[in-house]
Parts: sequence; C-alpha cells; structure tokens
Amino acid sequence: MNDTLSASSGFQRDGSKVAVLGVPFGHGAGQKGSELGVEALRLARLGDAGLLEHIGRLGYTVEDLGDVDVVRPGSHADSGSGLKYLSEVAETARRSAAVVKDILSSGAMPVILGGDHSVAIGTFSGIASHFKRVGEEIGLLWFDAHADFNTPESSPSGNIHGMPLAVLMGEGDEALVGLEGFSPKIDPSCFAHVGARDLDPAERSRIREKGLSDRFFTMSDIDRIGMVGCMERALDIVSKAPAGFAVTFDVDIIDPRFAPGSGTLVRGGITYREAHLALEMVADRGGMRSFEIVEVNPMLDNNNITVELAGELILSVLGKRIL
Repeated sequence: MNDTLSASSGFQRDGSKVAVLGVPFGHGAGQKGSELGVEALRLARLGDAGLLEHIGRLGYTVEDLGDVDVVRPGSHADSGSGLKYLSEVAETARRSAAVVKDILSSGAMPVILGGDHSVAIGTFSGIASHFKRVGEEIGLLWFDAHADFNTPESSPSGNIHGMPLAVLMGEGDEALVGLEGFSPKIDPSCFAHVGARDLDPAERSRIREKGLSDRFFTMSDIDRIGMVGCMERALDIVSKAPAGFAVTFDVDIIDPRFAPGSGTLVRGGITYREAHLALEMVADRGGMRSFEIVEVNPMLDNNNITVELAGELILSVLGKRIL
C-alpha cells in the first residue's frame, strides 16, 4: 500500500517536526489490551522499516518522546461516581495534556499513539489549551464507529472511553470537564464526526437536541454520497477554525474484516481503502495540527493486520502517496 512517496499539496514537510507520543492507557475501555497498542505500533515493521523511520523518509524530523506516565488502577471504580477508573483517567489526562502542550509550544506536531479513546480527553484538552493561550480556536475531526457522547447518567457501562466527546463538549464529571481550567474545549461549529454506525439511544437524542446532527457524517451518509463527499463537508467544517484542526482516529471505524484488533467491533464499517482515502484527503487539505490513533488491541488482532494498518494510516495522514 502506498509504496512510492510523493509530496502532498497540504504539507510543507522538509524540516517539519513530528513528536511521537504514546499514551498506553486502556482502563477507560471494557476490554483489556488497547494499552498494548502503543508498543505494538512502535515495534511494527511496515515493509522494510519501522514506523518512525518511515515518517522520517517523508521529510519530517522525528522525535520519539516515549510514553506519558499513565496512572495504573488502584480500584475498579471511584466510590459513588459510577465511572470506572475515574481518578486514573483524570490524572492520566492531566499528565497527557501537559506533555501535548509542551510539544505544540516547541513547534512540533504531535502524533499520538493510544490507548483507548478516553485518552482523547487529555490530549485534546492540551491541544485546546495551547491554542486558547495564543488566542486561536482549533477544530476537531473525530473518526469513530461510536459517538463517544455518553455522560455518566446515560452510559450503560460506566466505561469512560464512551464519553470523551461529551466531556470535551462540556458534559460529564467535573474531574474531566474541568481539565486545564476551562470548558468546553471545542466550538461545535468547528467539529465534525465521521463514520458513526453504533449510537446509544440517549446519544442520538442528545446529538439532535444540541443541534449537532449536521456535524455527524454516519455510515449511511458514506453509503449515499461516498467517502469523498463526506470528507469534503467534514473538512470544510473543521477548517473554519483559524488555528487548523486536530484529528483523532478510532480504528473501530474500519470494518472488522480489515481491522479485527479492536475492542468494540461493529459490522458495516469503512473499508481499508476508504480509511486511507479519508486520511489522504486530510493531508491534501492541510491544516492538521495533531494526529491521534486509538483502540488498537493486539490481544484481539489477527496476524498483526490491525497494527500494521494503523501504522500505514499514520503515514497516509502525514502525506505518503501511491505516486
């Protein structure tokens, strides 16, 4: 896939700095193993080289900053909260936000390897905080089979990886919502979600009530107008933000035939080629300030195909092309 390199119009890569950061936290999910995805991605061979070497070949200066010092669980659930591992998620998020702010302040672009999707609470809080400090609004492009829009009251499981978008929109436990001292972290007019196909009833109701339906490009939309049509509209939305936009990509957006190594699989997702196309369009548009990939679970993978696909997708969003 994408064997020959060429420059993408949205990037000025020579000399640009990429900082790779791992957040190996998996306790926001109900299934163990996503915390192992970080190291699996670092060790994966993508053809003749590893991920970091391939990023360097694209013209970037690459630095691997290692992993955030995530908090290991001390209990199954915080007493009375109803949220599993709330204190661990919150402290890991605080630490992640601090590191991401430092990366952006250094002039580098974060490439973040998750963990489960609860890590986005900390990483995007850090991104939003950095740009708020310099007086700019940042957009957010969210790829996911799920809405991640549950609250403590609506969540059927108490797993926080089903809540990060709601938290960033200003709803949820104050220990998460209040990170970096402000909320919400994102202006809904600069937010778009691509690939949803498995929403809880309460999520659907709240998305409609908040007027966000036109910010969600579901699998039905992709069926009707194609990935190109959905991505053009989504990119138009997130590109309204003066500072550009961040991207967070949950591999469960991809159909399990192509990416079996994730903990919340749902049939009927996007194809291998559609995933690359979507991220190639992100690169071509320009304006991406951070990229994050989450929910890669090597314990559930088949012959490492999800890990390798995740690595290939990182290269596509950074500008790798077929010709």
